[in-house]
Amino acid sequence: MFGAVQLGLLAACVVLFVPMLMAGWHLSRNKMLFFSGALFITLAVGVHLTPYFPSVSDFASSFSSFVVFDHRDSCINLVNEIVWDLKPKTDVIDVKNTSLESYEKNWDWVKSGKVSACDFQKLSKSDASDLLNGSWVVVAGDSQARLVVLSILHLVLNEKRMDSIRGDLFKRHSDYNIVVDEIGMKLDFVWAPYVSNLTDLVMKYKVKRSYPDVLVVGSGLWHMLHINNASDYGVHLWLLKNSVVSLLPFSPELGTNGPVTGSVSIRSPHLFWLGMPMLINGMLNTGEKREKMKDAMWHAYDKALGNSKLLRQTGGPLILLDIQSLTWNCGPRCTVDGMHYDGAVYEAAVHVMLNALLIESHQRL
Repeated sequence: MFGAVQLGLLAACVVLFVPMLMAGWHLSRNKMLFFSGALFITLAVGVHLTPYFPSVSDFASSFSSFVVFDHRDSCINLVNEIVWDLKPKTDVIDVKNTSLESYEKNWDWVKSGKVSACDFQKLSKSDASDLLNGSWVVVAGDSQARLVVLSILHLVLNEKRMDSIRGDLFKRHSDYNIVVDEIGMKLDFVWAPYVSNLTDLVMKYKVKRSYPDVLVVGSGLWHMLHINNASDYGVHLWLLKNSVVSLLPFSPELGTNGPVTGSVSIRSPHLFWLGMPMLINGMLNTGEKREKMKDAMWHAYDKALGNSKLLRQTGGPLILLDIQSLTWNCGPRCTVDGMHYDGAVYEAAVHVMLNALLIESHQRL
């Protein structure tokens, strides 16, 4: 090994210095060319010597892996960077009689250097179908979650099929299940208006050792309206986080390097948290909502979410689908009741989720 290294060093010196000395006088009038040539030769020598120094090779491999991981991680943090372009459909709008249909609602990712480098894309029906092919997707929560289910189905089904299922999907306070035979996707909506319902659902999956490929959960509005206690909400979020963590590969049951003796090998589900929308208090449709769901209470609930460490951005297991940001930026022209927003908002959230899935699964379109 030592002789091989010596031979490599000798060859490197010959390759590097002899041509440089021979060409130095001729290139002295063009220093840019001279140093460019020197840099090229040095890099070539480095490439040829790397195999003789395992530590250098390992460092290069580690650095490459770090760059890939850092890019993936930073793109996950940027995937919610959405901007809106709202344009009136007519030249003159009667402000007193505006509706959701009065504006064209177009959205896209921010055109900045870091976000553009992530190459986020709106997926076509074909692309979304390929990505979700054979998957079991579960969306659990309140009416916000139901609207996300509607947007997922809009993306993979034709309009005729959508018309046939809309009534069943919007049965009040009920679950909904569908299998999209064309792509083998099973989609379950679970009515879970409280965080405790979400925790029960996660524990059910754990007991059965049967896990969805994609799990989207989110809750808060019902708790805010009917319990109205941010501290209690925070406690339930903490319990949910602990139950979700138990699903992940690094849990004690599975061990850090895979299943331990007697455990079952499973795939880790892709986990998302569906954030609460911004509430426009003056547009809420009951006095009780306007009294209990004020801005201060909304922010207390949002703070409880941050303190729970449930989200990936605070060290937790769930990737945020930032409905808060989407609804804030879309604004009052995107809602009729200050709580439920235009379908474009939930469409954007679904595309955020799909792009996050592409990143997490190391896929590209």
